[in-house]
Amino acid sequence: MTTRAGFVALIGEPNAGKSTLTNRMVGAKVSIVTHKVQTTRARIRGVAMEGDSQLVFVDTPGLFKPRRRLDRAMVAAAWGGAADADIIVLLVEAHRGITEGVERILEGLADLPKGRTVALAINKIDRVESKVLLKLTEDLNERYAFAKTFMISAEKGHGVKDLRAWLAGEVPESPWLYPEDQIADLPMRMIAAEMTREKLTLRLHQELPYQLTVETENWEEREDGSARIDQMIYVMRDGHKGIVLGRKGETVKAIGQAARAELEEFLGRKVHLFLQVKVRENWLEEAERYSEMGLDFKDGN
Repeated sequence: MTTRAGFVALIGEPNAGKSTLTNRMVGAKVSIVTHKVQTTRARIRGVAMEGDSQLVFVDTPGLFKPRRRLDRAMVAAAWGGAADADIIVLLVEAHRGITEGVERILEGLADLPKGRTVALAINKIDRVESKVLLKLTEDLNERYAFAKTFMISAEKGHGVKDLRAWLAGEVPESPWLYPEDQIADLPMRMIAAEMTREKLTLRLHQELPYQLTVETENWEEREDGSARIDQMIYVMRDGHKGIVLGRKGETVKAIGQAARAELEEFLGRKVHLFLQVKVRENWLEEAERYSEMGLDFKDGN
């Protein structure tokens, strides 16, 4: 049997649907998905099997104009993921077309080493008419020599099968890089922290979510098969702590319940989740926070 395996980097603007596509390809929730932009920080890898091919998806942070150290580290991680991958897939939202951000990404693609396989996936195709799609496809292919163009809806699954089949044939001949039943190379502690952070992001609609982080401080396997998970939510100000806790602790309790339910479904067993909130004013400037998120602190300079 000839096996194939390779890394596929999904790049695009924030909210283009990269995380949704990763989860659709893998068939499990390995990447945080919210309506808020810039929710993917670390390069989460999802592993999908397609015939005799193993596709390892590098779900990069959205590419945007960086302002803060964390932003700069995220953008550096995104381009680093693209440069290291066997195949790059650029996701563009059909209804938004060629934005200033997409223009910047096209310029960045031109700077990559020659011979790199780059495919175009126009996402959210259900939001526009076919003539708009065709025009967008022509315009984008005029600006960059894409190996192939796909019309997809990551959310609904349209066109995803064709994209996955094409990727499976394009990755190099190679032994599989991960065990067949493994869906992500992130430690479970980090996946658990991401799930809680997603619930925080969904619940708190202010700017606050970009100024908090979640860490799994303790993971204890119990004799009855359940797991006790202790997590710390770090915020930058006392006022933020109050927002996360909510009146009489109701907000953090609701977040904990939602995160626990999802963790139980993901792990297939009972979970005892305990959340605490702590003020840590300078967590955005602490090198260890970046390494825990899979980012390089130096890239933020």
